Amino acid sequence: MGSTAAALLPIVAPILLGFALRKSRFLSDEAWAGMEKLTYFVLFPCLLVRTLGAQTLVGVPWAGMLSVVAGTLLTVATVLVLWHRLSASVRDSTFTSIFQGGVRFNTYIALAVAEAFFGAEGLAMGAVAAGFMIVLINLFCISAFAIWGNAAIHGIYPFVRAVLANPLILACTVGWTLSLSQIGLPDIPADMLEVIGRAALPFGLLAVGAALQPEAIRAHLKPALIASTIQFGLKPLTALLLISATGLIGAACGAVAIALIVPTAPSGYILARQLGGDAPAIASIITFQTLLAFVLMPLIAFWVFGLE
Repeated sequence: MGSTAAALLPIVAPILLGFALRKSRFLSDEAWAGMEKLTYFVLFPCLLVRTLGAQTLVGVPWAGMLSVVAGTLLTVATVLVLWHRLSASVRDSTFTSIFQGGVRFNTYIALAVAEAFFGAEGLAMGAVAAGFMIVLINLFCISAFAIWGNAAIHGIYPFVRAVLANPLILACTVGWTLSLSQIGLPDIPADMLEVIGRAALPFGLLAVGAALQPEAIRAHLKPALIASTIQFGLKPLTALLLISATGLIGAACGAVAIALIVPTAPSGYILARQLGGDAPAIASIITFQTLLAFVLMPLIAFWVFGLE
């Protein structure tokens, strides 16, 4: 557990720095919004294309990783939908925030912790897991908005357009195409993408910290508690069962486990604003889970997955 906490410390530092800089008004709100947009639409896609496109899946237990990721996400999504259907205790738009809070994962934190734990191999395995998760999660979340969002997505073409417009899905598609076709990345483009993508994790973590709003949690405590119970309870336990069934070991196991115990993603707030969700509720869920993760991630990593 000490190693997990030590791996988290370099990640906590830029998050706290981002929070402090935002509170001190060191940068304007427009500057922080620009940093978040730059990271989401440029830096992180470059990192995904570079990491996925430059690696081969030969020797990578991708089938087991995909089974764990897909099985866990499908279980979580099903439980959340059944809960909403049976209880109807929150508004539909608020449910979309709970859904995102229980299904999404913070890719920046996941990759940073995987790299801190397992080095370059951890980052590579983390990118493979992220490539699976990003596509599935965005399909699930956009579907949830299409059904329960205030700005419902009517028709198959708007739905497909919303999916294909996601920059992370596009980056994963390019990366997987380069990898699976064995075309790979030539040296010069690979070096360019590496230099640009290297900024994704620190910028992303700073943006996570800047987005924290602890003062708003109380108004949305119920959605935050429900989403966090799924995120830090059902999701890790389901992943543990599936990891045991598939026999994943080593960095592949660790990277998948880490991706399934991190807090939800700040990008959920952007999607809520675009597609008619409850943006204040997802903002509180993001803050609550990010703060909670500093305590729960080392405990879950140690007690559930045996990561020391």
